[in-house]
Parts: sequence; C-alpha cells; structure tokens
Amino acid sequence: MAQPEGTLPPGGPLDSPRVFKLVLLGSGSVGKSSLAFRYIRNEFRSILPTVGCAFFTKVVHVGTASLKFEIWDTAGQEKYHSVCHLYFRGAHAALLVYDISSKESFLRAQQWLRDLESEILPGDVVVMLVGNKTDLDEERQVTVQEGKEFADSKGLLFTEASAKLNHQVTEAFQAVAQELLRREERVAQTQKGDPQVLLNEGPHKQAKCCGR
Repeated sequence: MAQPEGTLPPGGPLDSPRVFKLVLLGSGSVGKSSLAFRYIRNEFRSILPTVGCAFFTKVVHVGTASLKFEIWDTAGQEKYHSVCHLYFRGAHAALLVYDISSKESFLRAQQWLRDLESEILPGDVVVMLVGNKTDLDEERQVTVQEGKEFADSKGLLFTEASAKLNHQVTEAFQAVAQELLRREERVAQTQKGDPQVLLNEGPHKQAKCCGR
C-alpha cells in the first residue's frame, strides 16, 4: 500500500482535502498498476498481475483547491471479475484502461464500462478512457481516432498515455481531479439556486490531457 502525501502549496487551503474514490478498470496486462505506480511514486515497474485489488492514496492540488484520491487498482483477470464489482460502489471517478497494441483489451474496456454503468447511474462518475502503452506505437491495433470516438459517444474524457515513458500519466489524473472539482462546484451553485447551472451537463470537453 502506497500512501504518499503531497505538500500544501503556498497560500493553499488549510482545511482537510476532500476525498474522492477512483477505480482503475480494464483487462489484465493493460498497465493499470504501472499507471498507478508511475503516478504515485514516479516509478515504472514490470508488475505481476494484481490479485484482487491494490490500494493507494495521493493528495492532489488543483489551483488553491486540494483533494485526496483513494485509488483502487482492480484485478483484470476474468476469475476476479465478479469480485471487482464490489469496488465500484461509492466510486466518484474511474480510469478505464486499454492497451493500444491490443484490440481485445479495447473491446474488453467497453464491457468494463457497461459493468460500471450497471452498478452506478451514468453521469454520477467521472470516467476517463486511457489508451496505455503508446511506447508500443509500432504494434498499435487501436487508433487514436477509435479511442476518441468511443469516448465521445459515451461522454468520457480521453487520453493516450505511457506509464513506461511517463507520458500523459499525471495529466490524466489531473484532468479527472479538475472535472471532479468542477462538478462539485456546479452542484454547490445549484444548491444556492443558480438557475444557469445544469445538473446533467456532461464532462468538460477541454481537458488539456486529451489527445496524444
């Protein structure tokens, strides 16, 4: 279990950061654990398949706001699939990961999304589709356009990344953090009676991490 805590930025808030549960979903060997280790520890490891679920925490700063991610790295093997559904409950966000060099993992990611939506109402969770392993671009089986089109059709954030090369990893988690805070602010405004705020507004399409 990794529990690194970020330092508070100068002039930042002194209150406890808000806690958000984030789950990593996808087939085995797509690099979910590698993404988590790169983000949490800035390390790359060739990791054995996760058994059950691994847990990490990290404090994230977005401007003067802070939040704490509780990151649940679920096992991708089929034999753990039914157990992983238990970790969907109470999730605020999800990284839906596939391997760009494996068409099968991309199709399986779509099934993982259906499984998530069967447990949680659509729109209640911030979901980012992540095409991992851009370092294997010569072996690519899923184009950027295919990933983006699927993400757009489901209202998901999207990026491609490489845990090995440390490409777009931090940016992916940061975009999810920004979207979570944006939605929280929108709900707070609605509770104050702001008629211009729409509860069903989809994810912010200008996330800087999107694209290659």
